[in-house]
Amino acid sequence: MTECFYETLGVERGSDGATIKRAYRKLAMQYHPDRNPNDEAAEQRFKEISEAYDVLKDDQKRAAYDRYGHAAFANGHGGGAQARGFDTDSFSDIFDQFFGDMMGGGGGRGRGQSSARRGADLRFNLEISLESAFHGVTENIEVPTSVSCDDCSGTGAEEGSSPEMCPACQGAGKIRTAQGFFTVERTCPGCKGAGRVISSPCKSCHGMGRVEKTRQLSVKIPAGVEEGTRIRLAGEGEAGFRGGPAGDLYIFLSIRPHKVFEREGTTVYCGVPISMLTATLGGEIEVPTLGGGRAKVRIPEGTQTGRQFRLRNKGMPQINTPIYGDMIIEITVETPVNLTKAQKDTLRGLADELGDKHMPQSTGFFSKVKGLWDDLTD
Repeated sequence: MTECFYETLGVERGSDGATIKRAYRKLAMQYHPDRNPNDEAAEQRFKEISEAYDVLKDDQKRAAYDRYGHAAFANGHGGGAQARGFDTDSFSDIFDQFFGDMMGGGGGRGRGQSSARRGADLRFNLEISLESAFHGVTENIEVPTSVSCDDCSGTGAEEGSSPEMCPACQGAGKIRTAQGFFTVERTCPGCKGAGRVISSPCKSCHGMGRVEKTRQLSVKIPAGVEEGTRIRLAGEGEAGFRGGPAGDLYIFLSIRPHKVFEREGTTVYCGVPISMLTATLGGEIEVPTLGGGRAKVRIPEGTQTGRQFRLRNKGMPQINTPIYGDMIIEITVETPVNLTKAQKDTLRGLADELGDKHMPQSTGFFSKVKGLWDDLTD
């Protein structure tokens, strides 16, 4: 029994186009022949996924499938099950031809049209540091991909020969079959939809017009990029089939977590420890910034743990603008540890004088605190 197209893609019948597209892309990447070389089962599964998507992505084809099921695409030889034998390109024009004729249009490949096809788009995941995202950087990457075959210049034919028109479909790439009031097109088995055949294929690429190779590319990353930023390199994707244009390369950026700073948009957060003496008496501290410098921060008397200070224009740059965000530091007051008995007694004496919650704001009090700190740090 032929599997339901919705089950093939793992979606519900009422799913919208975006859901169907996401499901197809996920499965296509998993079962793509380039990722599963010499795996006939994966190749067959990829064809089934492509057949299902070709129907469900088109509103007219999907409506016909929802009403008639696989019978809507039967060609009179074995009913709907015969559709499984179609090449992945076969469904793309089945209804295009039918509805095109009704509206005065045409479908299918023109006679003698080139068999060249555009190469696939590629994705490359690149992780960079937060400092690189702040300053901007040029990264060198290595991308395994298909490139145009040098020996045949991408034609797929051996030197001295060229692709010829397919005698079975006369260059159309498709064969039409009439069934009642339906006119169904299926991919030509002779040329597999290319419209041309190669009698003397290139020995280097075996007639494909492209070969596998690892390319080295430079990627310019602007200052201020965020997690998930996508950079498109036009024409740097997979080489086209038999001389077709190359696809694009998409760089997806991720930012490596930093040991000191955290980022939220253009705002940078940083935790800063200070001594009990500085928190009590106040003072001036220096804190590092993401740009590599240091900034001075005035700490007022009586600063508590958790208090935040904002440093203007010390955060991340806003991409493609001269605008910078802010840096926010959060104070943590350090408590002395490993005290001697004498130091603990001194602290207890000060605690008795201060009481549990009251802290007199007097010069004499601060002198005692400073004297205590000097005693603790001796």
